[in-house]
Amino acid sequence: MTFDNPLASFTVLLLVSLLVPPVFERLRLPGLIGLLVAGVALGPEGLGWLDADSDTMKLLSDIGKVYLMFVAGLEIDLAEFRRKRGRSLGFGVLTFIVPLAGGFFVASALGMEPVTAVLIGSLMASHTLLAYPIVSRLGLGRSEPVTVTVGATIFTDISALLVLAVCLSIQGGDFSIGSLIGKLVALGLYALLVLVGLDTLGKEYFRRTGNDESNQFLFVLLAVFLASVGAQLLDTDKIVGAFLAGLAVNDVVEHSPVEEKVEFVGSALFIPFFFVDIGLLLDFKGFTTALTSDLMLTISLVGVLLAAKLVAAVLAKLAFRYTWNEALLMWSLSMPQVAATLAAALAALNAGAIGSNVFNATIVMMVVTAVLGPVLSQRFGDRAIAATPVAELAAIETAADRCDLEQRPSTAIVAIKNRGGVEYLSLLGAALARKGGRLVPASVAVANAPISKPEVQRELSRRRQMLDRAIVLGESLGLQVQPVARLDDDSAMGLTRMAHEFDADWLVVGWHETTSLSARLIGNAVDALLWSAPCSVVVAALQDDPRELETVLVAIENLSASAIELIRVGRAIAQFADAQLNVMCICGSSPAPAAIRRFEAAMSELGLAASLQVVESDRVAERIFEASNRHDLTAIRSRRFQTAGGLSVTDSLADITKRSTGSIVAIAPWEPENGFAGGAID
Repeated sequence: MTFDNPLASFTVLLLVSLLVPPVFERLRLPGLIGLLVAGVALGPEGLGWLDADSDTMKLLSDIGKVYLMFVAGLEIDLAEFRRKRGRSLGFGVLTFIVPLAGGFFVASALGMEPVTAVLIGSLMASHTLLAYPIVSRLGLGRSEPVTVTVGATIFTDISALLVLAVCLSIQGGDFSIGSLIGKLVALGLYALLVLVGLDTLGKEYFRRTGNDESNQFLFVLLAVFLASVGAQLLDTDKIVGAFLAGLAVNDVVEHSPVEEKVEFVGSALFIPFFFVDIGLLLDFKGFTTALTSDLMLTISLVGVLLAAKLVAAVLAKLAFRYTWNEALLMWSLSMPQVAATLAAALAALNAGAIGSNVFNATIVMMVVTAVLGPVLSQRFGDRAIAATPVAELAAIETAADRCDLEQRPSTAIVAIKNRGGVEYLSLLGAALARKGGRLVPASVAVANAPISKPEVQRELSRRRQMLDRAIVLGESLGLQVQPVARLDDDSAMGLTRMAHEFDADWLVVGWHETTSLSARLIGNAVDALLWSAPCSVVVAALQDDPRELETVLVAIENLSASAIELIRVGRAIAQFADAQLNVMCICGSSPAPAAIRRFEAAMSELGLAASLQVVESDRVAERIFEASNRHDLTAIRSRRFQTAGGLSVTDSLADITKRSTGSIVAIAPWEPENGFAGGAID
């Protein structure tokens, strides 16, 4: 029974997107594989509920494919690419040319036409940074090999899409040297128009609209679909324009709330629909054939891909003098073939450039690399950390300059929303500011009426009275106290502006569970602060007086330099209460003994005296909850922004604070180079 009703089809897709990925992730398989399986189950080979040829599925799949390539361009870190552009381009050329050549020779050896052989090679030449969140959590997101691999994605994806465009043009029968040159010139000019034009227009539009996120969101959507339609007018696949649009608005959104909303719509709706549609297109018999009769083709493609990507990484090792662990990490990161590969394979299949046997073999290649890449990235990432010298683990001078709490006092803004949170939050702010520092108790009243209205004035007066207790506490602890009560049209932006004005080091806010629909969909004030605050943000769910703490636990996910700053914060809180400081590392696989010894030596070198416990577990939140019940306060690290499939700070705290008997503090450190910090605990 096929659902001909578009609303029924849409409802089925929503149910699949909601229920299937978590099930597969519990099985330690990527959620996108679950979507493919669901597509097969719901398609003509299964229940027959969905039809890939229906207008509804074609529209939703096209939107998902465009969105997928747009997000791929949007998530590329251009700042990191610019920092290592030479080596990024070098590795990009290697990891593109070697697989392209390998795929071409394999396809030619199997008797395929030259155009098809080149196209197959291009499908293997790009890569998807599926394992980047893993290396980021390990604290390796800023290491040079990872940065170079991320930067190489720009070259490989653009080049693969250009090869696709040329091959499809040839397949269409309108090929000549003149037409090829004309197409390349037209594509170059179009790429320049999109990259420069959308970037310039976007920055000007965002400047003029200020905090109007709704219209900014619509502008970004218009940009991606306008670029996609423009690519089609040039007889180029729409995914080329979508990827260019992602690169173009990359600098415009700059990890802002608008970027989160754009990615949320894509990751929650349209991108899953695209993967379900891929499953609908899979011929189960043909897929079985790919593992039986066409097994040689499948094994050849997968084997050549793995070997070619490894050769490219080894050549990069020799050229840039990387270690073997770093080279293998680059190999595992550049291995997964998901976003660009699937989108290009589908476009080639629809154009008749490749057969169903190649398409099914490509799906097998995607599944293998999507599973193998993250697993190997975890292993080689652990090895890279184990081989990191003590001096490198301790080399966080930029963090020490702004967060060495023993060397200088700092400025802590404490956001006061109600009388109940004044005392505990103020004391936590005092612990971070330290004696001689500056405490800024702040309360922002949202102005929903003209400023002259009596009720607004009464609200301001009430806010000032709430700050009186914070003033007394701060002065008694030897701090400079500057209370501020102000009006603003948005509480988060009011606190952000205040942090700029006071050049704050810390912004301390209280947490309470928010269950409203709007908060779950677009975030609350805490989420907005994590996006915009120009300083470290501390979100606290305090159960006891910070002066009466006896034990403080710092929970980390890696034994690297990124964990040191969090331990510094925990030490400051522990010293404020004269409490015992403990450190617990929760990781999926037990670190090498050498890594543990190096990290302990680095802590000792920095004077961070604390006991270190290593817990091997994939259930991070559960382990934190159990440990928090044995400690008075537990400090965890939180993301400053969401990534695809990630969690906001409120998601992290909600699961733990519901059951924990101890206080929980989530810390999002400020990274001045790009405004965020990786290595979150969710």
